[in-house]
Amino acid sequence: MVKDFWPHYRRRMLLGAIGMGVLLAVVVLLAVVVTTGIPEESLSFAALVVALFAGAISMNIILVHLVTVPLKTISDALTHISGEPSTVVPPNPNAEHFARSGLKPLLQLMYKSAAADKTTKKPNSSAGSLINRALSNTKAGIAVLTATGALQYANESTPISVTTDGAKNLELVFDEHDTLEQWLQNVRDTQVHAEKVWQRVPNKIVGEENRRIFDIAATFEKGSEAEVVLVLFDHTDIYQPEDDALDFISFAAHELRGPITVIRGYLDVLTLETENLLQPDQQELLKRLVVSASRLSGYINNILNASRYDRRHLQLHLTEDTMAAVYEGINDDMQLRATSQNRLLSVDIPNNLPTIAADRSSLSEVLGNLIDNAIKYSNEGGLVNVQALQDGDFVKVTVTDHGIGMPGSVMGSLFHKFYRSHRSRETVAGTGIGLYISKAIIESHGGQIGVTSTEGQGSTFWFSVPTYASVKDKLLAGGNTNTGANMITTGGSWIKNHSMYSG
Repeated sequence: MVKDFWPHYRRRMLLGAIGMGVLLAVVVLLAVVVTTGIPEESLSFAALVVALFAGAISMNIILVHLVTVPLKTISDALTHISGEPSTVVPPNPNAEHFARSGLKPLLQLMYKSAAADKTTKKPNSSAGSLINRALSNTKAGIAVLTATGALQYANESTPISVTTDGAKNLELVFDEHDTLEQWLQNVRDTQVHAEKVWQRVPNKIVGEENRRIFDIAATFEKGSEAEVVLVLFDHTDIYQPEDDALDFISFAAHELRGPITVIRGYLDVLTLETENLLQPDQQELLKRLVVSASRLSGYINNILNASRYDRRHLQLHLTEDTMAAVYEGINDDMQLRATSQNRLLSVDIPNNLPTIAADRSSLSEVLGNLIDNAIKYSNEGGLVNVQALQDGDFVKVTVTDHGIGMPGSVMGSLFHKFYRSHRSRETVAGTGIGLYISKAIIESHGGQIGVTSTEGQGSTFWFSVPTYASVKDKLLAGGNTNTGANMITTGGSWIKNHSMYSG
C-alpha cells in the first residue's frame, strides 16, 4: 500500500546512515592512529573512538533527515490522495514553510491532478440518469458549491432563491456568528479537507410561508471540481411543532404580563400605604410578596425572550453583580421548597468571588430551575449541594443531588425545548422548558451550561458565566447589553462520554 512506503524507506535510510557513519569513523580513526601514534590502550584513544563514532553516526542521521523531509511530504500527500485508510495528516500546501522550500506548487499540482482524475471518471449516461432521478425524489437537499460559495448544482429539495438578475442562491438563514460563508472562508485558507454540521437552520424567518428547518452537513475538499457538498436533512416535522408550542407559550406569557404588572403596582401602593401600620412579620410577608411578584414578572419576560433564542436575539442588560447576591434573592424560596419536600439544601457561594456580568433576574431563574430540579429528582431526606468557585475568567456554579440520576441515552436532549424523558413524565410534573430557557439565558451571558450524571447515584448540573473584569470593556462598548457586546455563544458539543453533556 502507498502508506507503507515511507516507514520501510525511512528504516532503510537510517540503517544506511548508521553504516556509513561507522565506516567513516573507522577510516578517520585509522588515519589518526597512523599519523599520531596514539596507543590503543590509552584513555585518549577510547575517548577518540567514542567521539568519532557518535559524531559520524549523528551527522549522517541528521543529514538523511534533512534530505528526506521533502520525500516524506510527498509520500504523505500521495497517501492522502490514494484514499487508503491512514492516520497520516495530509500536508497543507498553504503552510508557510512549504512556500519557502518550493514544495507548495508541487503539492497543489498533485491535489489538483488527483481531483481532476476523479472528475473524469464519470458514470455512464444511464447511471447518471438514475442518480438524477434519485436525487430529485429524495426529501434531503443536495447542493454543490465552489469554494467561494457559488452554487453549481442543487436538487429539487434544496431551498433556492432567485435574484432579480436570475442568479440562484441557497435560501438559508444561518446564525450570524456561525455562517456557511464564514466557515468556507476559514477552511479555504487553512485546510485541505474539512467537515461541519449545523443544526436547526431555517430557510425563512418565523412567520413566513413555506418555512422549513434543516440539519446541514457540509464537506470541503480543496482542489476538487465540486469543492463543497451540502446535504440538507429536512427536519421540519420535528422542529416546527416545538417552535409552534413555544410561540403559544410566549403568547400566554404576553397575556400574563399585563395582570402581573397590575399586581406589582398594587403591591407597591400597599407597601407605601401600610408602611407604619403593619407589624414587622407582616411587613416581611408583604416584602416577600413583592419579591415573588418581581421574580414572576422576570420569568415571564424570559419566556418571551426564549422565543427569540434560536436566532440569538435574546437581549439582556448585564451589570456588575455577585453570585452571592443573585442567590440571596431566591434563598428563602429555595429553602422553603427544600423543607416542604423533606430535602436538605446546602449552599456554599463565597462572598469573595469575583464579580460577574449578570442580569440578576434571569440568572436567579437559572439557579432556581436547577435547584428546583435537584430537589424534585433527589431521594426523600436527600442532600442538595450548591457550590460556586472561580474557574479562570468565569465563575462556575454546580448543583448536585444524590438521587435517581439519568442514563446516558437522555443526556443530549435535556436542554431541548419541551424534552422530558419517559420516566420524568410519569413521576414528576413539569413542562420541559426550564432547562431550555436556562441554556438560553446562560449562553446569552456568554457562558456555558452542562450536566454530568450516573444513573442511580445522582446528577450535577453546572453553569459558568464570565467575570465582570473579563468582559467589562466589551460591555461598556456595547451599551451593557449582551448583543451589543457580542457575547452570545454559538453551538454545543457532544462529549464522547455519554454521561456528560455541555452546551
